[in-house]
Amino acid sequence: MNSNRSELRWGVEQRLEFIEFRLFWEGHVNRSDVMAQFGLSVNQASADLSRYIGLAPHNMDYDRSLRTYVRQPGFKPVFDKLDAGRYLAQLRSVADGILDQDDCWIAGLPDYDSAPTPARGVDPSTLRSVVDAIRQSRAIEVQYQSLSNPEPQWRWIAPHAIAFDGFRWHARAFCLSDEVFKDFLLSRILDIRSSRESNIPAEHDRDWHASATLEIGPHPALSETQAKVIELDYGMRGGKAKIKIRRALLYYSLRRLGLDTDPAARKPQDQQIVLLNREAILGRQEQAEEQ
Repeated sequence: MNSNRSELRWGVEQRLEFIEFRLFWEGHVNRSDVMAQFGLSVNQASADLSRYIGLAPHNMDYDRSLRTYVRQPGFKPVFDKLDAGRYLAQLRSVADGILDQDDCWIAGLPDYDSAPTPARGVDPSTLRSVVDAIRQSRAIEVQYQSLSNPEPQWRWIAPHAIAFDGFRWHARAFCLSDEVFKDFLLSRILDIRSSRESNIPAEHDRDWHASATLEIGPHPALSETQAKVIELDYGMRGGKAKIKIRRALLYYSLRRLGLDTDPAARKPQDQQIVLLNREAILGRQEQAEEQ
C-alpha cells in the first residue's frame, strides 16, 4: 500500500485525501463531490474513486439505493491526516473568514462560531518584504513603532523567521541597533524603505534554535474529580503533560497558558493548570534575560 502511495502525484494524492476525509467525517462520498471540489470531469473523478478503492478496498462500498459510496465498518485510514485538529482548523478558518465555505472540505458544516480576537493589521506589502528578506538573507530598514518610544524610529533588522504567539504575528530578527535577536510585531512595522545584504547567520539565534519543555499538571487545590477533567482537557497522562516549544516563544506560551504568574494569585478553578517544572523553566528564562 505504501509503495502505491509513493507513486502518486501530489494533485492525485490530494484528491484521494479528500475522498478519505469525506468518508471519515461525513460517512459517504460520491463522484460529484470530487468533481465540484477540484473542477474535474466525470472520467477523472471516477478514476480517483477507483484509485482509492485500489488503495483501501475495504474502506467504502457503493450503495445503489443512495447512489453514493459509503464508509464501511472496517474503515482504516490510508493517509495520516484524519485528526480532530485538522477538522477543527477548517471550521475556525471558515469562522474567521480565512477560508471560503466552498473551499472547505467539510460538506455538512455544523453550527459553529468562535470567540473573536482583535484584528491585527498586517500590511500585505510589509509581510511580502519581510518574507523576501528571509528568503534572500537580507537586512531591511524598517520604521518601527515600539511601546518604549513615543515616536516611530527607523532601524535595520535582519529577519530570519516568522512566529505566531497565539494572537499576533512577529518577525524574528537580529536588530542591528541593539545587536540582539528579538521579536518585531509585523503590525508595528509602519514602513520599509531599503534593504541590503546581511551577514548575520540565523544559526546564531540560540533561543530560536533551542527548545524548552513545559511540564504541566492540574492545579493541586482542585478536587480529584476536577483534576481528572483537566487531565482530559490537556491530554495528560499520569497527571501531567509535556509541551515542547522554542525558547524564543517561551514568554508568549507561558502568558497564553496563564503560567507566567504565581498560581496562588487566581482561584484553582480559574487557573486550572500549574507548571510542574516551574523553577527550571523560569530560572532559565531569567538567566536568558540577564544575558
